[in-house]
Amino acid sequence: MKNTLFKIYKKIFKLTGIVIPKNKKIIIFESFLGKQYSDNPRAIYEYLHNYYPNYKLIWSVDRKSTPMFKKLKVKHAQRFSIKWMYLMNRSKYWISNSRMPLWIPKPSKTVYLQTWHGTPLKKLAIDMENVLMPGTNTEKYKHNFVAESSKWDYLVSPNQFSTEIFKRAFQFHKKIIESGYPRNDYLVNNQSNKDEIDRIKSELNLPNDKKIILYAPTWRDNQSYGIGRYKFDIPINFKKMKDSLSDNYIIVLRMHYLIAEQIDLEGINDFVYDTSLHKDINELYLISDILITDYSSVFFDYAILNRPIYFYTADLEEYRDTLRGFYLNYEKEAPGPITQTTTELIKEIKSVNNYDYNRLAKFNKHFNYLEDGNATERVVHTFLNKANLQSNPQKA
Repeated sequence: MKNTLFKIYKKIFKLTGIVIPKNKKIIIFESFLGKQYSDNPRAIYEYLHNYYPNYKLIWSVDRKSTPMFKKLKVKHAQRFSIKWMYLMNRSKYWISNSRMPLWIPKPSKTVYLQTWHGTPLKKLAIDMENVLMPGTNTEKYKHNFVAESSKWDYLVSPNQFSTEIFKRAFQFHKKIIESGYPRNDYLVNNQSNKDEIDRIKSELNLPNDKKIILYAPTWRDNQSYGIGRYKFDIPINFKKMKDSLSDNYIIVLRMHYLIAEQIDLEGINDFVYDTSLHKDINELYLISDILITDYSSVFFDYAILNRPIYFYTADLEEYRDTLRGFYLNYEKEAPGPITQTTTELIKEIKSVNNYDYNRLAKFNKHFNYLEDGNATERVVHTFLNKANLQSNPQKA
């Protein structure tokens, strides 16, 4: 029965896209499969909301995330509902930071701005030698990715390094807007904003008398419960870290949106705070004094703050040589020490006064040279002008 209803829904979606006229004033936003109010779509949304009040801005939202959007009082439609189907086909513009389900047809008069969600460290799409994700194989994955990227009309890139990779890995031959990432304007413009930092800490009920370590690992292609639901056993010994660091630090944990684990913090919940469901990781960057990650692209953005970054990579050889492979010489170019045991990591953090900021500055010069706090404006103005929208902003 479910399969039959889904087939009917898909047919109606396609037909609706043909017969319903476009409204040039409606723009649909989606972040991480509708699970978050975050990232580049959020930055673009807030800019448009402030300067283009005559546009109707609507978020595509996963069912489980609707309470958050209601609390934020942001206009939204639940993914795959009848209302959502109508708005997806009625809107002239889609703005997303990740792939949409392949079955969704893009109507011929829809303009699709893909912002993507990070400077690539690990191999992407066509560049991947072996795809180990569940429910697919290498050939199918690459074919489906290119089928999706062929729907994009514009693609945002944070730097020249990413532009060249995106063109090849996504087989993308339309307009790339090389602008820096809109989401990073927030970091550039608020890195010394004590009021904003205090607001976020208060919202998350974090203590004010401790420094904050943000731990933000990525997922592993070959460890899953099923399609889009990945396992992750935290490799760091948090109890050992608590014993050594809790006088001065707390850890804020941010799991990747694809990781399905329920994190057990019994006995350490006064040292490790799980903020995986917080609406936007950018706010966690801002309040953190140190970042720990592995192979996530979060370190490209966090580097903008000129704060210490440490890498915990107990499975480095497997990840580099078997799972994904890297675009960088990871060991040489990572902007911070690489550790493989909790003891090594603790030692590095205790030696934070010896952190190599020259290495970080060199990294920023290569990857973050466009991050000046005005990337959103560049993207919006390029997009508005090219899409023949109203291009004279008016403060709402």
